[in-house]
Amino acid sequence: MTQDLLKIEFSLPAADYDDAVVFLSSAIQHGWEESQAVDGATHFSTYLENHEAAREVARQIGERWPHSGLRTEEAMSQDWGQSWREFFTPIECGERFEILPPWLSDDKKEGFTPIIIEPKMAFGTGHHPTTALCLTCIADLHREGAIAPGMEFLDLGTGSGILGIGLAKLGLTGQGLDIDPQAISCAAENAVINNVAEALAMSVGGIHAVPAGKTFQVIVANILSKPLIFMARDILSHVAPGGCLVLSGILVEQAPDVIRAYVRLGLPEPVQRNDGEWCGLLWTNIQQGEPAAEA
Repeated sequence: MTQDLLKIEFSLPAADYDDAVVFLSSAIQHGWEESQAVDGATHFSTYLENHEAAREVARQIGERWPHSGLRTEEAMSQDWGQSWREFFTPIECGERFEILPPWLSDDKKEGFTPIIIEPKMAFGTGHHPTTALCLTCIADLHREGAIAPGMEFLDLGTGSGILGIGLAKLGLTGQGLDIDPQAISCAAENAVINNVAEALAMSVGGIHAVPAGKTFQVIVANILSKPLIFMARDILSHVAPGGCLVLSGILVEQAPDVIRAYVRLGLPEPVQRNDGEWCGLLWTNIQQGEPAAEA
């Protein structure tokens, strides 16, 4: 498919790196390219659909970082997949998974489980730090024997299906849910590419789409802090006794509020793993107790 694109490029010193990643993560769903200069600066580049929203992203970059050397360039009727070939780099997660585009699938690294993702304008390609955090948690849980083939999982807010595909490739079966029908279409396509479509069912919906009483040994939810807080009781109602819960999409500064919501429902303090401004929360061997009394 061809479409008009806007290429955005800018460079920032190391002191601005974390702020830039937080901004780009909220503004751009499909990722961007980073390269390092000898002076320690980071060069960012990405393609966006050439419309008002894309120009607004460029405007905000220029306003936030006027020293960034911001450049924009129209790319008329280029193929999106071809554009991504310029800068889609493999991503290693948890010393177990490697996220690759289809055109690099033959170059997968020995000892890693490949997750093949077809880049889409509107959906994630695995470059977001929270995706790596979740996959690292999944890899660690598998190494520790906390998750194993034959278990069932729920991937809530599946997006492009990366986390569900990773779990399916470890021998688990489960369900991916997303409230966006286009996301489910994209995730289903990626499940077929990765030969796990029979192990990973995709459905449109949120946590309330799960039947009452249905439980999973593993639940992963890479969403945002406020929905995770709001859905805490419903999410926990679907965790099987002894099960695992992985939450991300959370800024480090928001983590205490998310943790408090789950601890109040009887969980202990989680393991917290940070990657720059983002974090993931991990609970294992969940034995739900009584909700904590309100202060």
